[in-house]
Amino acid sequence: EEQLVESGGGLVQPGGSLRLSCAVSGFALMDTAMTWVRQAPGKGLEWVSSIIPWADFTDYDVSVKGRFTVSTDTAKNTLYLQMNSLKTEDTAMYFCVKAGKSDSYADYLRGQGTQVTVSS
Repeated sequence: EEQLVESGGGLVQPGGSLRLSCAVSGFALMDTAMTWVRQAPGKGLEWVSSIIPWADFTDYDVSVKGRFTVSTDTAKNTLYLQMNSLKTEDTAMYFCVKAGKSDSYADYLRGQGTQVTVSS
C-alpha cells in the first residue's frame, strides 16, 4: 500500500527554521516526482515546491525561493522540506503529494499533513 506520512511541523517564531519530513512507503522515491503544497486557514491548496529526484531537478514558488529547500534521502525513502527565515505568512498545513507541479492535487496521493505555525 502506498502511503505518505508527514512530520516535523510545530510552532516557531518569525525568522526561525523547521525541517518537514515525508516518509514514503509502497513506492520508490527516486522514481517519482514529488511536491509540497500548503493550505492556510480559509484558503485553497498552494503549491510550494517540487522535486524530480532522478533528474536532480527542483522548483520553488517565488514566495519561498531562497528560504526553502526540498530534498530527498532515497536510502530512507524520505522527502524533506527545510524551511528557513520563516514568516508569519508561511503558517499553514503542509502536505506532501505524489505528483509533480500541477493545477490540481485532488486526484493524487497525499499525506495527512503537518501544521506549521509561525508566530511571536
